[in-house]
Amino acid sequence: MKQTIVSGMRPTGRLHLGHYLGVIQNWVKLQNDYDCYFFVADWHALTTKYDKTEDLRQNTLDVIIDWLACGLDPEKSVIYVQSLIPEIAELNIYLGMITPQNWVERDPCLKDMAKILKTKEGQGSQINYGLMGYPVLMSADIMMFNADYIPVGIDQVAHIEITRDIARRFNNLYGEDFFKESKPLLNDCSLLCGLDGNKMGKSFNNDIKISDTEEETAKKIMTAITDRSRIRKDDPGHPDECEVAFKYWKIFADSDEVQTVREECEKGLRGCAQCKRMLAEKINSKLAPIRQRRKYYEEHIDEVHDIITKGSAKAREKAGEVLTKVRSLVKMY
Repeated sequence: MKQTIVSGMRPTGRLHLGHYLGVIQNWVKLQNDYDCYFFVADWHALTTKYDKTEDLRQNTLDVIIDWLACGLDPEKSVIYVQSLIPEIAELNIYLGMITPQNWVERDPCLKDMAKILKTKEGQGSQINYGLMGYPVLMSADIMMFNADYIPVGIDQVAHIEITRDIARRFNNLYGEDFFKESKPLLNDCSLLCGLDGNKMGKSFNNDIKISDTEEETAKKIMTAITDRSRIRKDDPGHPDECEVAFKYWKIFADSDEVQTVREECEKGLRGCAQCKRMLAEKINSKLAPIRQRRKYYEEHIDEVHDIITKGSAKAREKAGEVLTKVRSLVKMY
């Protein structure tokens, strides 16, 4: 039997290239070798944006459309929406009962989100009960399907330690090694910085979205930071000091093309503006089939709803099996 993987994303709306290269591209590979459960974490969205739900449904749809466009296959992966699986909420209750307060308070994921919230809202901001319980709900997401692995980057490994701790505690308390202690599955996907050289993000206005048109992509690429020391286009360039554009070349082009870009830049044969125009063509070419698939799903939205309905039904079937065992171990009526 295949081992199980669980992973999800918050419904932030249309995804950007950082999501594709850092997460989705890896998911597409994993779905061939594992039983994969991929979900939109709409309950998690409420932990920090409970008062901003007007776009929640559309954002959820946009995330799933981007997943499908990028290659997630509903015949290979179970694609579902978190809030359509009420079993997760019940498991969250049981796990919350056995989780010590200090485990939650020291969780790095909670600390990161609390820091972001205070930065955005001000030092007087209060952490709500839902956000405080985020680490337990995250654990319920993972344990609901008794996952073997969680695909993460190296900077996220510490975030799943609380899930392993809770699984171990549950097993010890109720006398059976039922829950697996999920392990991190590190990915080696390329990380893509934003057009300004900082972390790519929708809120930073420095991203290229999967759904952007070719014209929008080209316009954005022309704003990318390059070699700040280069003044004229025929000045010798320094590719390794190019803050964004050359990094993009190394991700989207093959080794021969990258070497050509390097040599022409260093010899002053390729100006930064010309380089970025050619880069935009390269990126648009790579994204063309993805964008074509995205357009298909936009025009067949009923098919997307059907995928969500069927995927959530599959998820509930598996969740029901796990929850039945949990209720038995806990000795619920």
